[in-house]
Amino acid sequence: MRAHLGDQLVIESQATGAARRDGEIVGLRHEDGTPPYDVRWSDTDEVTLVFPGPDAHIRHPEHEQPAPTGERRPGAVTAATHPAGAGSPGDIGRRVAAERRRRGISRVETAGRARMSPDYLAYLEESPADPTLATLIRLADALGTTVAALRGGGMDLPPGQGHALLHPRLQDLGPEECRTLLSTHGVGRLAASAPDGHPMVVPVNYEVVEDAIAFRTTPGSVTAAAAGTEVAFEVDHVDEALSQGWSVLAVGPASVVTDPEAVRRLSRHAHTTPWAGGQRDLWMSIRPTSLTGRRIISADR
Repeated sequence: MRAHLGDQLVIESQATGAARRDGEIVGLRHEDGTPPYDVRWSDTDEVTLVFPGPDAHIRHPEHEQPAPTGERRPGAVTAATHPAGAGSPGDIGRRVAAERRRRGISRVETAGRARMSPDYLAYLEESPADPTLATLIRLADALGTTVAALRGGGMDLPPGQGHALLHPRLQDLGPEECRTLLSTHGVGRLAASAPDGHPMVVPVNYEVVEDAIAFRTTPGSVTAAAAGTEVAFEVDHVDEALSQGWSVLAVGPASVVTDPEAVRRLSRHAHTTPWAGGQRDLWMSIRPTSLTGRRIISADR
């Protein structure tokens, strides 16, 4: 018997072939996948060390075949247990890893909070795993987010649809905290006037280099037309679970980066390519003359 993390251990009655118990393998004791296993049982959510007997077998979820009409194997994924729009398993793992890194929490600490082995968390983050709802609930609680967010179910909805705090307080941020929140890179919104005079707001991937905000665009675009004008640049974050958030606003002149060495340096050290794709080789820079920010917190703190 050999298993992988995320497989199911099913114990069946030898007389009837019906499943008596099943659980998710969340820990391996041997690299070759042989017993024993740490199993989280579906009926109790408890983890125990199991030495499988002759009435046990391994089920690999990714290789499941459809059950005959009207039948459902114990533990099988159906439309009821895995709703449409839940996101592919690989996407779930990437969201877990991204949220963990964003909050600055180590894999070991996250696994401890979620009551699972670090090896299993590594498997979830790096493999096309399909974790159970109970596992997602524990991970969401450990990361201070929601199951829907880990599944990507809210990616087409604007943030901030939850209820406001009972006693909210708006806190002004100083320049140093604003710079810290801007960090080194991310996605922000450029607000400027289009060539026809109409206002525009465009999301862009940005980099922070020394005291300047830099982003890539294409010649002739509406963002490139902002060169030589004063623009506003905004970044923010909303914590749906706590109904809190912050925003930072930078205002200053925009210009095209023309120095070849500066362009090469920006391209070489950029943290990501533009999400919009395409050939975007024109670097622009904003040097803020004003940097302000606000944070919404609970007045009870």
